[in-house]
Order: sequence, then C-alpha cells, then structure tokens
Amino acid sequence: MKAAITSVAHYVPPTIYPNSWFEDKIETNDEWIRTRTGIRERRFSFEGGVTDLMLPAAKEVLEQRGLTPLDVDCIIVCTITGDRVFPSSAAILQRKLGAMNAWGFDLAAACSGFLYGLITASTMVESGAARRVLVCSGDKMSSILDFTDRATCVLFGDGAGAVLVEQSSDQSLGICDHILRMDGNGEPYLHQKAGGSLRPPTLETVANREHYVFQEGQSVFKSAVKGMADVSYEILERNGLTGDDVAWLVPHQANLRIIDATADRMGLTRDKVMVNIDRYGNTTAGTIPIALSELHRDRKLKKGDNVVLASFGAGFTWGAILIRWSIDS
Repeated sequence: MKAAITSVAHYVPPTIYPNSWFEDKIETNDEWIRTRTGIRERRFSFEGGVTDLMLPAAKEVLEQRGLTPLDVDCIIVCTITGDRVFPSSAAILQRKLGAMNAWGFDLAAACSGFLYGLITASTMVESGAARRVLVCSGDKMSSILDFTDRATCVLFGDGAGAVLVEQSSDQSLGICDHILRMDGNGEPYLHQKAGGSLRPPTLETVANREHYVFQEGQSVFKSAVKGMADVSYEILERNGLTGDDVAWLVPHQANLRIIDATADRMGLTRDKVMVNIDRYGNTTAGTIPIALSELHRDRKLKKGDNVVLASFGAGFTWGAILIRWSIDS
C-alpha cells in the first residue's frame, strides 16, 4: 500500500512587509537583503498563534476532497513556534477545526519539519494505522525574531501549509522514497538560547534577549549547501533518475544561493525549481508545503510528475523526498 498527498493548500498573512520596512529599525537596505538572500518581502502576523495560520489551510484541504473534519484520523503539526509549550498545537488545532475523531501530536524538526511529518504520516497510512492524516506545517517566526538583529530578522516570515495523506488510488503514484538525516552537532549554530527546560525564562534571560532565534550564519550556510544538495542528488541516484526525469524541485526557501547549489548538483535547469523566497522569506516548516500548494494552484503539477522535496534546518536536520504526483491538475 503506497501513501500519497491527495490535497494541498496554504495560507500566508495578508500584510506584506517589504525590505524597506526594516530601514528605520536596523542598519540595512533593500539591496543588502536582496543580494545576500534573494528576499524582497515577507508576511508577518502579529496577532494570534501558529494554529491560526494553519486553520484556513486545513479547512481548504478537506474541502478539496469533499471531506469534513470528522473524517480525519490524525493531525500532525510541524512547527517550532507552537501556540503554547503545552498543550500541543495539534490539540488546539483539532478543537478549532472540529476534528474530534482525530488524535495527534506536534513534531519539531525546524525547517525540515514538513519532510519529517510527511514521512511519519505516510508510514501511518501504509501500515494501516490511519486512513487520513492531516499534516499542517508552518511557523509564526515573527514571535521569536529579534527585530534589532540584522543577521536574523530580515530572513524570516510567517505562513503555513497543509496536506492530506491517504492511500494512493494508483500504486504507481505517491510517496516513492525518502532520505532523512540529523546531526545534533549543529545545535550551537542555530537555536533559541532560552525558554526550554535547560534555561527556563527568567528576568535575566528576557533582559539578555535570549528568547529569539540565534544563528551563526556562515556555519549554517556551508552545512546547508552541502547537506541539501548531496541528499537531493542521492535520492535521484538511488532511484535511477537524472535531472531530466524531474518535473520540479521544491526546496526549502532559506537562501537563494542554497537553492541554486542544490539545483546545480541535481543537474536541473532553473525552470524546474520552485522559488518563492522573494515573496515570503523563510517560513521555516511552512516553506515546502506553501511552495507545493502554489504549484498545484497554478496547475504547474501534472499527474505522474516526479517531484523532489528537499530541506535543511536546525538540529541540524535535512532530507529529501521523491514523490510521483497523484493529484489531477
């Protein structure tokens, strides 16, 4: 039994924050941001929690399939910016959605969260443990950004995507292969210094601005270029494919140079690479499902297309998934 994505949707906040918005807050400008990252604008939502970003996408994927929330067996929420430390954002989303027959949980793998969540969901469906798994993936990065830190605050945005994972009606289509990796030695280079059980919140941690994203950019960049490119090439090689066989690469949207390096390693022309970092920035766990949803919405995905999803994030975590697209355009 093979699992497949049977519907996909996304939601991004309506308010656009262009690069110029930062100019009166930190020492930066539009050219500096664009030339280093490829980002020209992003979306922020300064009200509500991450489940408020996921809810519209979750409703839409069910509507696409003609299902109700009561038809969902399990909800996996992939995020590092949950509404609360506890209960889980999956439980909060279940209540808001009205999916009272579903159990669920949160999954924290940062930028690789959607890949980890998608494979978890597909394994559940393929084993018979669930019929329909709703995977909601995204982050409200504005809630953990230090808007006085030029090195991080310009990079991120808010947004979420959702997919429904079910048994494939055609066993030649669906989720074909995956490679997921992790290296905990990457912890020092990308993390949040305080807020967990290791360093609970105190007056000192708040005063020292330790509840925001910390990133040592060069170390992360070097690891991401190699990790994401290598694993994307490896998944093609072990499935006997080349860049000519791939319809789309849907990469994590962290930095345009990382995306370009991955495409080069796979032997892909740029017209086969989905890029929306210029409009949304890095929405962390949200980047891949948002990009996938846009491709589907714009009818750029055809049934039977080979699609590679690839990511790299904090942990370090990284991976690639090979999908043979199963939804009619």
